[in-house]
Amino acid sequence: MTVPAKFENGVFRPLQDVQIKEGTVVEVHIPQPPPALKHPVRDTAFAGMLIDRDDLGDSVEYINRLRRDLHG
Repeated sequence: MTVPAKFENGVFRPLQDVQIKEGTVVEVHIPQPPPALKHPVRDTAFAGMLIDRDDLGDSVEYINRLRRDLHG
């Protein structure tokens, strides 16, 4: 069972009704946020290497063109 809850004043408070017996011991899993990038992507060596390509244009259109070329 997954129950959304809010942590307030040192207590996890369910945000919906929970049908379990009072005093039941539960386990709380708190997902960790993904680690932050050490450097912004724009500072990496490959960032901007395609900026002067005229054939790419809009990335969605580019992918659609590749798919059309591949599948006819």
